[in-house]
Amino acid sequence: MPSRDMQNKPLPKSRTTDAGAPNTLISSKLAPPRNTGRSVSREQLLSRLMEGRRRRCLVLQGPAGSGKTTTLAGWRLALLPLGFDVAWLHLTHEDNEPTRLLDYLLASVAQAAPGATLGAADYAGRGIDSEAVERALISLVRGIAAHPRELVLILDDVQHLTDVRIHEALQWLLDYAPANLHLVFASRSALPLSLERLRALGDIVELHAQDLRFSPQESERFLQIQLGQVDRGDAQRLHQLADGWAAGLQLLAIAWKKRRQAQAKGGSAAAGGADHAGFTQVQDPQAFADYFEKEVLSRLSAPELELLIQVSACPRFCAPLCAALLERPQEDVALDALLARLESDNLFVIPVDGAERMVWYRLHPLLRETLRGRLAQRSPQALRRIHQTAWRWFRDHGLIDEAVRLAVAAGEGAAAAAMVEKSAHAFAVRGDLRKLISLVRQLPPEQVQARVGLRLWMIRVELFARELDTFSEHIARLRPDIPPDDAMSHYWLTLLEASLALQRDDTDAAQALLPRLLAAPQGADALATGGRDNLLTWFYMHRGEYELARRIQQANPMRLIDGVPLRGTASGTLQGRALVGLSYALEGRMTQAERIYREVLREAGEAGGTCIDASYLATGLLAEVLYEHDETEAVIELLENRVDALERVSIPDSVLRVHRVLAAAHWAAGRRLEGMASLERLEDYSAALGLDRLLVHSLAMQVQWRLELGEPAAAELALQRVNAIDARHENAQHSAQGEIAVVAERARILWAMARGDLDDADRRIVRLTAILEQRGRQRLIAQLTLMQAAIAMRRGRLETARDCTLTALRRGHRLGLVRSLLQADPQVPQLIADVASDPDLDPVLAFYAQRLLEAARAAARSAASPAPPAAEQQPAVEPLSERERDVLLLLMQAMPNKKIALALGVSIDTVKWHLKNIYGKLGVTGRDEAVAWMRGRS
Repeated sequence: MPSRDMQNKPLPKSRTTDAGAPNTLISSKLAPPRNTGRSVSREQLLSRLMEGRRRRCLVLQGPAGSGKTTTLAGWRLALLPLGFDVAWLHLTHEDNEPTRLLDYLLASVAQAAPGATLGAADYAGRGIDSEAVERALISLVRGIAAHPRELVLILDDVQHLTDVRIHEALQWLLDYAPANLHLVFASRSALPLSLERLRALGDIVELHAQDLRFSPQESERFLQIQLGQVDRGDAQRLHQLADGWAAGLQLLAIAWKKRRQAQAKGGSAAAGGADHAGFTQVQDPQAFADYFEKEVLSRLSAPELELLIQVSACPRFCAPLCAALLERPQEDVALDALLARLESDNLFVIPVDGAERMVWYRLHPLLRETLRGRLAQRSPQALRRIHQTAWRWFRDHGLIDEAVRLAVAAGEGAAAAAMVEKSAHAFAVRGDLRKLISLVRQLPPEQVQARVGLRLWMIRVELFARELDTFSEHIARLRPDIPPDDAMSHYWLTLLEASLALQRDDTDAAQALLPRLLAAPQGADALATGGRDNLLTWFYMHRGEYELARRIQQANPMRLIDGVPLRGTASGTLQGRALVGLSYALEGRMTQAERIYREVLREAGEAGGTCIDASYLATGLLAEVLYEHDETEAVIELLENRVDALERVSIPDSVLRVHRVLAAAHWAAGRRLEGMASLERLEDYSAALGLDRLLVHSLAMQVQWRLELGEPAAAELALQRVNAIDARHENAQHSAQGEIAVVAERARILWAMARGDLDDADRRIVRLTAILEQRGRQRLIAQLTLMQAAIAMRRGRLETARDCTLTALRRGHRLGLVRSLLQADPQVPQLIADVASDPDLDPVLAFYAQRLLEAARAAARSAASPAPPAAEQQPAVEPLSERERDVLLLLMQAMPNKKIALALGVSIDTVKWHLKNIYGKLGVTGRDEAVAWMRGRS
């Protein structure tokens, strides 16, 4: 079990780096200030926070220096023994960008609840549009909802977040928060969020400036900690001067201590009441800045003041960085002592924890603002030198995020761009494209455009985010800008064009690129060769050349040197193996496919977030095997909460199988509306991206199901659409689109059988079987053979029916098939039972036949499962919100999620989130039961 005190916990595996490797997360932002034992305990304030610890939202709003951070740090320590997990994120103005904030938000939650961020981490880099951000946040709150403990997420210094896209994202996070998530916002200004509903529900605690002020007793205790002995009357007067404002009180204590020391040296008595005359009121940030200039900065030695002014350029600092800025030796122990003294004297130098070995500090925000004002008065040359020294130091220590930002601030955009370009390969090998995205977006646009390498990376990022139209446009613009002798860049562009073909399910385009794909230039790196191998595997697999597709991967197994894949990335290699599994599945060899999928899933899980794409691909493909083996509930459990992510990050082949198998699993379990909703979602996805092969699969399944429901008119309409798509691809026999003809012909066979035209159905089966034999599609052949058996039975040709059934059973047993055979025709159970009744049947086939019959009986029971009890027998349920009632009423009209979203003016993900909550409140598992529940109440 993870430690409850996460303050010194290292970053999650996917976020850390080896020595010398670039790291873009500032780990000290994810930890509260270190407890130095000099903060005053604020029992009354902590009591209010403890009473509200299970509220959805807590807000601390007050001026800088009012003790928000210190109070929350103390509250955090009080929460940990109570079984709460606490995530912390200290925000700065650099975080006012949605993707950067999302990265840090996920990293913060991962510190306290690592498993909660697994699904959301991949979404975070899949585009920056509001839909992508909302998907990521919904995935995050789902992960948090599954976390076994209460989670408090503290966002400190929220006033730095002014981007309206971020405000929208924080509102979503607040609105979607599950019961075990408690959001805490500390801000100098009013939150730009809608809190009225939470106020009406009493689900919020709000503390304002007056609440945060020290009481006279707290001021006295604070001064005793700072000064030792202090007269009560003096403490009261200092409290009045600061008006209980923590930063002002701290500043007055510093000045008071210095006066005492000066008087002691002069032989005078301890400071008395007359000494108060030199103090002014210090009750707000401006007064703080003025007083700080007069009473503290003026009293620092020149070297001390110079050090603090220079480090104000950096978000954090340590002794070696200070040495570099001051041009001193890196091992200057005097600097360690100086920083420790400034911190111990409580001069607003705050120690923070980081994943690195060095001791890190940051300046109090008010002090940093004051010092940056002084820094801004320096000459451009002086400013450039400070930023230049700082960025080079951060670069040399592998802290690239700070290095890039400071290099840009130094006016060295070219150096920043070169740094990112040099680091890009390392990020890609680690599967960390999201960090690369964040870095590139910090660069001046003209620097990105001036570098072919960076433009290539940005194009890859667009593919990663599925911005396919923009991706295609930028490829066309880049090609003429690549020098003719830059063979490697031209080859990378070819790989990207082939990747676009894969995403568009266009094997014809890949065929045109094949000669260039095979002609890799000498010295092509691991990323290039690994990517090429996966593209070739996909291409040959869809041409029916399964052995060739597998040999490509087997010829280049994953080899690691110092943990780095020799050919491609770890994720890419695992994806290649998953494609090998898919090649077996296309043949119908489900046993071999399952073994590979499970191996890939295990290894991807061990590798962590860097292999999330491979994990999603294998998950989607494994579901098809589980369904084939009649594990329908396992399919639903595996996919139901992953569909969003799988649809957004997987290749079309995986998306096809996810929706088709989830639909079939719901259908087999008797959840007809859920099954149709999955098909409609596949139809929407396919139509939006122009993926005809996926679309025809959805329509063909609708033909079959409409016929089963006794709806021939609806089935005929779907068949007409199937025929129209097939006509557009009549010459596509040797590409992935050739599958359209196979799917369409099977739909026409079902239609002919439903109309009683057995001759037409039989002729079509014979022709289609011959085509499938050439393509090696054994699973479909077994299914068609059983359909021939069903036709023979209807004609009274029992011997032919028996022979066909035996042939199909032999093939199905060899391939490990169950559902493919059972769904061939409603008469299949009878056909198998007739064969199984033969006492001379081969024992192996007899055992297999019994398994099929048991599966058929179980499916029949699921399909005939009773509806939920009537309303008067149902237990009381948690009341639905107004929006949830709207969603449920539209659901009763059999509307798919997309239409519900359009009707209500919300996103599809918001609809799905409401549906999940509705199902939980009603105690149902899906659409069918929810509709039945409502009808029972009406």
